[in-house]
Amino acid sequence: MSLTRKGAATKQRIVEGAAEEIRNQGVFSLRLEDVMDRTATSKSQLFHYFPGGKDELLLAVARYEAARVIDDQQPELGSLTSWAAWWQWRDKVVARYREQGENCPLHAAVSQLGTATDAARTVARELLQRWQDQLAAGIRHMQDIGEVTPELDADREAAALLAGVQGGVMILLTTGGMDHLEAALDQGIARLRGLPAPASA
Repeated sequence: MSLTRKGAATKQRIVEGAAEEIRNQGVFSLRLEDVMDRTATSKSQLFHYFPGGKDELLLAVARYEAARVIDDQQPELGSLTSWAAWWQWRDKVVARYREQGENCPLHAAVSQLGTATDAARTVARELLQRWQDQLAAGIRHMQDIGEVTPELDADREAAALLAGVQGGVMILLTTGGMDHLEAALDQGIARLRGLPAPASA
């Protein structure tokens, strides 16, 4: 659908309003009427932009939340050019998930779509690929300046680090504990440096 600037702004307002409703009320309590009230839009407007109704809106929210996962890590994620920068990124990730806790808007939206659906897989795949690519770019930069051994495969190391982070996040969502996420980040960065993993605090 080709949208005017005003139409694009309205559609974005609906997506952001739905995202706020999910954060405040939970995905299972999401009602289109509440989204319309929050965003001052009519039913005809909502279905004009989201003819598939709630499922299409949830997919848009999932894409919005996926973009926020990356945006919330910037500028650190896009500037992994020193070990200080890597630790700043690590601390930002930990702070984000500590603040978020067990309430993950992206997980909520995707789970409502169904983790096995093509749409949910596409959103997750796009997010993880963007995340992994930026980590790999940081690793390659550190290799170029002689801080990481060139023997390491940057893409595989980025994939392993990301898998550790995602595993830590899933454990956080299940238990509320941060230890596994922090351990995954600490050990992943220590491996890149060729150092023993730091002891837990």
